[in-house]
Amino acid sequence: MMQRLPRWVEWGGFLLAMNAGFVNAVGVLGFRHQAVSHLTGISTYFSIELVNQDFWQVLHLLWVIVFFVLGAILSGLLIGNEALKIGRRYHVALWIEAGFLAAAVWLLNHDWQSGQWLASAACGLQNAMTSTFSGAVVRTTHVSGLFTDIGIALGLRLRGQAFDRRRLLLYALLITGFITGGVLGAWSYLHWHFNALLLPALHVIALSVCYHGLSRRA
Repeated sequence: MMQRLPRWVEWGGFLLAMNAGFVNAVGVLGFRHQAVSHLTGISTYFSIELVNQDFWQVLHLLWVIVFFVLGAILSGLLIGNEALKIGRRYHVALWIEAGFLAAAVWLLNHDWQSGQWLASAACGLQNAMTSTFSGAVVRTTHVSGLFTDIGIALGLRLRGQAFDRRRLLLYALLITGFITGGVLGAWSYLHWHFNALLLPALHVIALSVCYHGLSRRA
């Protein structure tokens, strides 16, 4: 499958991973150390608050989870579960993601926790979109699986078995993008607080315009 993917998917994945790393860094710094680009940490916090019987926080975290899933559902409705093909409505999904992030900024600046829900929805939408267009090869909003796959590939190499070099390059680009985005997100949050989320919103709009132009030429 990797050999059938066009080269621009790798760099598009890098830029989307950078976007998710940015949003996640803002989330960790601004949402009581709660990540929003994936649900592992949120699910753990949810479990802890159940034990603490902090039911308002339980309800809030539940909505963060629900909105992530709703974002993924929206991606499925827009794009469907099909292989990558130029002309599909990825640009529409990116505009909606930008809208979620912009709305999150407004809500968070007015002390509404629901802004976190929309940031989570944006990440769920992006993660589902990239999973769809790559046949679940590209995950841009979390890196645990990527590190695991790199470890497996290196283990196979030590056993003398072949591995897919292009797949490793892709995973390395995604991890680098996520970490780069995290650095930019942390720096931006320290300077502009929640307004920093406007930068990834503008970023995905730019990606949408680029993709739309590419699809029109194809």
